[in-house]
Amino acid sequence: MKLSVCPLMVLLVSLAIPAGAAERHMMQSLVPADKLVEARALTSPLPRSLEIVEQGKALYDGKGGCFNCHGKDGDGSGPLAAQLKPSPRNFQHHGFWRHRTEGEIFWVIKNGSAGTSMVGFGGQLTDKEIWALIQYIRNFGGEHGPGMMGRGEGMGPMMGRGGGMRHGGPRGEMGGQ
Repeated sequence: MKLSVCPLMVLLVSLAIPAGAAERHMMQSLVPADKLVEARALTSPLPRSLEIVEQGKALYDGKGGCFNCHGKDGDGSGPLAAQLKPSPRNFQHHGFWRHRTEGEIFWVIKNGSAGTSMVGFGGQLTDKEIWALIQYIRNFGGEHGPGMMGRGEGMGPMMGRGGGMRHGGPRGEMGGQ
């Protein structure tokens, strides 16, 4: 009896591969399902300001060492990136900002992400430092950064012109009139 490979079967088998074994899709959350509601409820206690963005930049380039994996420009191509599977997140990609809340990003930075090389920095960075870091990395999204899901639901009030940070790049120029 001759067996033929059905395209649907190939698709189902490929979907069954553990997430850590292949690249993760940009839209896939790195927060475990049982922690997602908790993570999405988190909101930054820090006001948006250039001073906090600069603090975040200092952490990204220094104490946090984020650039080693995510790159100086946040594109996921840092000096260690080629060794990591799955690849580090690309903060410049519009999908990264449009499909997650700031709370999800906070949770992953603090706790890490199973199946990836992203370790938790909760023992190294304070909560305030993590929130400052998020203000900085948000700038890598350029025009897409303000589209980040809001404070736990929908796309949030940061959409569109004047909302959140403008495409100021890593300098942290604030949006608004």
